[in-house]
Amino acid sequence: MSGRQSGRPTLEQVAARAGVGRGTVSRVINGSPRVSERTRTAVARAVAELGYVPNQAARALAGSRTDAIALVIPEAEARLFAEPYFLDLIRGVSAELAEADKQLLLTLVRSEQERQRFEQYLAAQRVDGVLLASVHGDDPLPDRIRDLGLPLVMNGRRAEAEPVPYVDSDNIGAGRAAVAHLVGRGRTRIATVTGPLDMYVARARLGGYRAGLAEAGLAPDEGLVSTGDFTEEGGRRAMRRLLDRSPDLDAVFAASDVMAAGARAALREAGRRVPRDVALVGVDDSPVARLMDPPLTSVRQPIEEMGRTMARMLIREIQGIATEPGEPRRHVLPTELVVRRSC
Repeated sequence: MSGRQSGRPTLEQVAARAGVGRGTVSRVINGSPRVSERTRTAVARAVAELGYVPNQAARALAGSRTDAIALVIPEAEARLFAEPYFLDLIRGVSAELAEADKQLLLTLVRSEQERQRFEQYLAAQRVDGVLLASVHGDDPLPDRIRDLGLPLVMNGRRAEAEPVPYVDSDNIGAGRAAVAHLVGRGRTRIATVTGPLDMYVARARLGGYRAGLAEAGLAPDEGLVSTGDFTEEGGRRAMRRLLDRSPDLDAVFAASDVMAAGARAALREAGRRVPRDVALVGVDDSPVARLMDPPLTSVRQPIEEMGRTMARMLIREIQGIATEPGEPRRHVLPTELVVRRSC
């Protein structure tokens, strides 16, 4: 016996030669950082000895894969391109998928007809998995995707007890940090402009705002709560309502930088100076915050890293290695207050 392998070496043969599992070999080949240097060396040696050559096209056909990932954003183009959040998220997802040799398919779902058409597209098995952003509580798409048997990772969640794998930021902590900072600046009539309350992210930031008030010993006042829609115009309208109801307010926590920009415009129209008359805090730490006059204090969330983490989770799910012992299916990334001159 010469010891030479007959035919094309397989992934299983590489795993046996290296003394590791098939999933470990797959992680090494796909450049996963979750492999020790010793294991990486053993797999590399086995690959060299056997002459194994990963064939992306063959692997895709063998597993009925397309090597395409859909990133679905159920929002209109106007919000997609006006909101820095989505651009940063797309940047993170795109970078991670490019490193894994996966194709990104960006899809906007703006109507029931488009949702149905997209479901038909998924049913034809034209993508290997789906990343879903900006999910509203009544959106049926996450459950439809799961019914089709496709791997899915969401940006954010629909409720506290979300069964679908997701990546989120500490939205409750964001609200608490904003209020604590405003209280520390001597503000006592602190209002908030929320996002749409059918979204968990908006409810969580509102919950953080209320928790911050309670921790500071400030009584809640529903007259200081006004609902927006994560757009600049929505922030402007919500701020006008607050000024009509509570003209003595001295601070505002806006649940996004874009809404804070709208609130800033409404305050200026009303002759209120920021921060002298009304202090202002947003969320995202986007370019909007840095370019406002005065520059906006904002709670930074790691948006690009959220996109990368979502993509990594989905790739592992597709490869069948996402449910290893200890592998989290839910990630909540920390937020950080960035102080500027708006308060």
